Amino acid sequence: MIFDRLSNAQNYYGVARLIQKGFDFLRRPDLVTLEDGVHEIQGQDVYVIIARGDGVGRERAMLEAHRKYLDIQYVIDGTDTIGWLERDFVQRVKDPYDAEKDLEFFYDRPESWVQVPAGSFAVFLPQDIHAPLATTDYVHKAVVKVKLS
Repeated sequence: MIFDRLSNAQNYYGVARLIQKGFDFLRRPDLVTLEDGVHEIQGQDVYVIIARGDGVGRERAMLEAHRKYLDIQYVIDGTDTIGWLERDFVQRVKDPYDAEKDLEFFYDRPESWVQVPAGSFAVFLPQDIHAPLATTDYVHKAVVKVKLS
């Protein structure tokens, strides 16, 4: 997991071939006004999901993981709480990996929690099992999906 401010994103361009496109998108001046839903950045290789709403709290936040994409979870407004667990410590699968959705869920609980305030991001790679929306407050987020090659 990487946690930082968007102003430092250039430090992470080497993490994945297309990650810079995702960070560049997050700098758009109209980001705050984009409608909720999926927006293409570079076809299915890089896209963003915009969402607004209340979080579900730590007890209901489910650990999830991806294998084909990394997540840049960027907070536009509010503060999200995101749980983290390293993949090697996962013991209880809830929903097995779905290759079409690039998604799997786990019953395990996070090892640690990070507060992600507005203007900050967390990058989750395939080894990073994460539980987003663990806040109980309103949060406006952009989740950039970057295909790993």
